[in-house]
Amino acid sequence: VQLQASGGGLVQAGDSLRLSCAASERTFSSYALDWFRQAPGKEREFVAAISVSGSRSYYSDSVKGRFTISRDHAKNTVYLQMNSLKPEDTAVYYCAAKRYYSGGPSKTPEYAFWGQGTEVTVSS
Repeated sequence: VQLQASGGGLVQAGDSLRLSCAASERTFSSYALDWFRQAPGKEREFVAAISVSGSRSYYSDSVKGRFTISRDHAKNTVYLQMNSLKPEDTAVYYCAAKRYYSGGPSKTPEYAFWGQGTEVTVSS
């Protein structure tokens, strides 16, 4: 399975963006998916997770209430709707697929596939 992350861009504080993580195969529908981000000079940070069915989700405290993760099985795509963006949301965002939803980040070896990243820049 290949994951293609897209939707990043340059926006102003308070704006919205929707990121997409599209999979190359329908088997993607059997994977849970997490979004991570990595800002320049910082470690990778967990952002959000969604279960295989899409019925469960989990967010980091830094994005809770502003970001929404969802998935469309028909399109083999997981979305990250980002509202009320802040300069501190500036980062490269990555999606990663894993077999089991854990209600939070998992250990790195548990991720079967990673997307290539899409850059989000929020200006103040």
